[in-house]
Amino acid sequence: MSSYVPADATIAEFAAYLRLERGQAARTAQEYARDVEIFGAFLEPGHPKTSRFFKLAEASASDVRRFVMELMGPRKYSPVSVRRKLAALRGYFSLQKREGRRADNPALDVPPPKAAKRLPQVMSEVEVATLLRTRVAGKTPVQRLRDIAIMEVLYASGIRRAELVALNLSDVDIERRVMRVIGKGNKQRTVFINRAAAEAIRAYLGVRQRSADEALFLSKRRARLSHRQAWVIFTEFAQLSGLAKHVTPHVMRHSFATHLLENGADLMTIKELLGHESLSTTQIYTNISLEHMRRGYEDAHPRDRTNER
Repeated sequence: MSSYVPADATIAEFAAYLRLERGQAARTAQEYARDVEIFGAFLEPGHPKTSRFFKLAEASASDVRRFVMELMGPRKYSPVSVRRKLAALRGYFSLQKREGRRADNPALDVPPPKAAKRLPQVMSEVEVATLLRTRVAGKTPVQRLRDIAIMEVLYASGIRRAELVALNLSDVDIERRVMRVIGKGNKQRTVFINRAAAEAIRAYLGVRQRSADEALFLSKRRARLSHRQAWVIFTEFAQLSGLAKHVTPHVMRHSFATHLLENGADLMTIKELLGHESLSTTQIYTNISLEHMRRGYEDAHPRDRTNER
């Protein structure tokens, strides 16, 4: 993915702008660039992505509106996906305006579709414990200890998958049980890990292969673990755990935040640990926590579990 360069020079410039001036991760910049390419292909059906999209320069608000309607139609993109593509177009045309290539930003006049507000899915503490106890057969001792450390770190710190694979050896202080994490926008923060995660990392480092790569978690080729490889590792644990619900690394992150809140941590602390820009983003875990309490109440109260009224 890191070798991807848009053929259209203006889109390549937009991707570079996101990386160098806006501080976006390479993966995010590439995804936004691909969103603009999708719009270019919409404007010029059949036009190869291996050359410049000429109609991008003259796109109108009407074109953007038709594009959004197309995405929301038979192709059935989710409102969240459409909102991201519209955000990419707004950023792209904002850059074109700044560079004097056009006088307006046609994407600004198109309202984003409303996304349904749903509470993030979380696991209970028992379900997380079940997931962490799971063991995957057919692994070498190094892979087994690495994978256990990955799972423990995800729950102990609540970091994102991209943040996990970006960890370097120098980012982890096992004795103090803290890690330095580079989050969205290349912003650095400090997170904590529990004793279980610290011991899992220590055990893994005891067998970690020698490598010129400074990454904490290595693949079997002794190179930094990729996003995809981390996803496969987590999925193997999830599938073998026997849990009925669909769980992902982000569900683990939501569970981390919810469990901290339910066990007495304040929202500001959780906000800093998660790397949220705004406290309003973190407040959703208050709603999740209340929902958990409601379910616990309904499961435990005897009145609704009897037929006698």
